[in-house]
Amino acid sequence: MAQLFPRGSNLAWKLAIIVVLIFATAVFFGPWFIDRSPYVTYQNVPRVQPVPFSHRHHANELGIDCRYCHTSVEKSSFAGLPATEICMTCHSEIWKNSPMLEPVRASFRDNQPIEWTRVNMLPEYVYFDHSIHIAKGIGCTTCHGPIGSMTLTWAGGELKMSWCLNCHRHPADYVRPKNRVFDINYAPPRNQQQLGNQLVKEYGIYSLTDCVTCHR
Repeated sequence: MAQLFPRGSNLAWKLAIIVVLIFATAVFFGPWFIDRSPYVTYQNVPRVQPVPFSHRHHANELGIDCRYCHTSVEKSSFAGLPATEICMTCHSEIWKNSPMLEPVRASFRDNQPIEWTRVNMLPEYVYFDHSIHIAKGIGCTTCHGPIGSMTLTWAGGELKMSWCLNCHRHPADYVRPKNRVFDINYAPPRNQQQLGNQLVKEYGIYSLTDCVTCHR
């Protein structure tokens, strides 16, 4: 009987099926991976700023408390960006002639705020309140990452809904003593689960996962 297809046809069809499966997988899962990639979230990507501010130097090496610059973090939904006057409190005397700090001096002279680049951004339809998280024992580094080691600041978390819900569903994994909230070198203890369960009860933390919690 005559052979209708050449011997290589089986291999060609197998390869074609594999290519189709890879393409279908890429089409189905590709957008998901792209949406959570640094290309979209900027997670772990240092952001260029008008002044190359170093959290590592200011917050870690010099020990400046987060609240000195982010003045409204304990009482407002917005942590607040430091006014130029705060910068000039030190830099009118320290490195006062540094070329790198000219944008700060110009901002002070001209009474024009520095246009900092936002590092952590949420969509406008998402409600987030810094003050309640601080009040319930959620530390800065829990969401912002190892801020004390950042010479240039980047987003420490992807800030996607699933990322937030993971914390809301399991608050005991992340809560810390209130007096350690602003400790940028805090590390969860070995008994975090036991301590976390205790603090969740003590601080009155509820696993809020209703849509209206964040979408108002």
